[in-house]
Amino acid sequence: MGTRRRVAERRNTKKPAVIGGTIAVVIAGAGVGVYALYGAGAAADDRTSPTAARAEEKKVKTGPLSATEVTTAARTFLTSWQQGKVTAAAAATNDATAATTLLTGYTKDAHIKDVTLTAGTRTGAKVPFTVKATVSYKGTSKPLTYDSSFTVVRDTKDGKPYVDWHSAVVHPDLADGDTLVTGASGTPPVKALDRDGGEITTAEYPSLGTVLDGLREKYGKTAGGKAGIELRVIRGKASKAKELSDETVLELSKGTPGTVKTTLDPALQAAAEAQVAKKAKSSVVLLRPSTGEILAAANASRGFNTAFQGSLAPGSTMKVITSSLLIEKGLASEDKAHPCPKYFTYGGWKFQNDDKFQIKGGTFKASFARSCNTAFISQAPKLDDDDLTQQAQEVFGLSLDNWAIGVPSMDGSVPVQSDAQMAASLIGQGGVRMNPLNMASVSATIKTGVFHQPYLVSPDVDNRKLATASRTLSASTLSQLRDLMAYTAAYGTAAEAMSGVTGDVGAKTGSAEVDGQKKPNGWFTAYRGDLAGAGVVQSGGHGGETAGPIVAALLKKGS
Repeated sequence: MGTRRRVAERRNTKKPAVIGGTIAVVIAGAGVGVYALYGAGAAADDRTSPTAARAEEKKVKTGPLSATEVTTAARTFLTSWQQGKVTAAAAATNDATAATTLLTGYTKDAHIKDVTLTAGTRTGAKVPFTVKATVSYKGTSKPLTYDSSFTVVRDTKDGKPYVDWHSAVVHPDLADGDTLVTGASGTPPVKALDRDGGEITTAEYPSLGTVLDGLREKYGKTAGGKAGIELRVIRGKASKAKELSDETVLELSKGTPGTVKTTLDPALQAAAEAQVAKKAKSSVVLLRPSTGEILAAANASRGFNTAFQGSLAPGSTMKVITSSLLIEKGLASEDKAHPCPKYFTYGGWKFQNDDKFQIKGGTFKASFARSCNTAFISQAPKLDDDDLTQQAQEVFGLSLDNWAIGVPSMDGSVPVQSDAQMAASLIGQGGVRMNPLNMASVSATIKTGVFHQPYLVSPDVDNRKLATASRTLSASTLSQLRDLMAYTAAYGTAAEAMSGVTGDVGAKTGSAEVDGQKKPNGWFTAYRGDLAGAGVVQSGGHGGETAGPIVAALLKKGS
């Protein structure tokens, strides 16, 4: 795979930790190093008499931290860590046990030495710092440099300032419970190839770092490679539960990679990378409906593969699945009249449409194309609590936790809910969770009429079993759904984004409200011929304006 971080030249000089322009000065005395702390804000005024100190001990200090408190706590922690005084460094945090374990492992297991820590300019109680060190293992050494940060907090029990401990303080790629280890990598590297046989690298495709990590974890031991020596993040139980892969931080010596071929199309992957680079917090997936092959996947944010592993409310793109349910149950038909009032109350919640619009005397097709929430919510009283869950599982292969695409992924969640939450799930809110891979698969299923589990690596490589759906929709239901999506692409909320996308097309937009966000997440799912795609822009706004252009551009590119 190769290292994805630059490293600095080794520095052998041992210096006290620098804190925002101040320095811990070593004073020799009686054979013991004493650290006199001089820093901005520290003056004679800050000193107290013994009498005052005893009086102060009787009460716990509260309130915001002063600049001196932040600086002093930060200096104590960084200087102790730099000097290898693990116990003292850990004592400067609010979780001495966890800090002791990780800081001990930093030297013992990660084999990191010659550590120099330099703090940057603090922002309030947050202190950034740079680490420069050397990783040395069995005669092989390499310089290491990276940035991290921590926040100083006041303890509620004793009122003293401490570094708020998290594993990310030691290295930003660590989640709590993870560790750093240097040694012969347990998993040999892999050379990932695109469908045309070209090598996939993060230099060319920045989004694929997490994918390459996942491929190595899955296929490294069976692809014929030999392990090298690396500094790696070894994931703990919490990270494994989130399906995060182990990660290479620094490669000391190269192993011999095995080869794994993927289904990625180099031209489409390059186009996907270019598209997400235009929109912050955007993710997109493009696949081939007839086979399930994943042709492209990209994320604007590099640290987490939202395209495959995201768990987000899909908003109105979920109405594709809900519509299939309503049509099958005879509760809706594309050209029949269907209610779309301003409001509909169910389960104690009052639901409304965007801008409180209504459609008087309209058809279900009109409600779908304009994404009328109440047209779907109004059918909740006629549905059982588990109807939508069964529809998602039986027809679309979702929410069964059994997809095996070749790297970690999440195959959607449509839990059984009741009352208002059940109604909200019909419009992609409530407890429903999806990612672009899932929603691209939904469009693909409508296009072909059969669920094909998406995959990045052919199942022939390792004889793994792909997920299947237990049934298909009737020809009549499929025909109506295709008409609904085609009408939406031509005349509905997806029309602007799909302008210029010709041929056999269909689309659906969505926006999902998220607590704490000023703007909703924008969603878009669509197909054209034997291509299907979906995307999301978090905090972006309406899907037709944000995710829509990203997906449409890839559908055009794939023509």
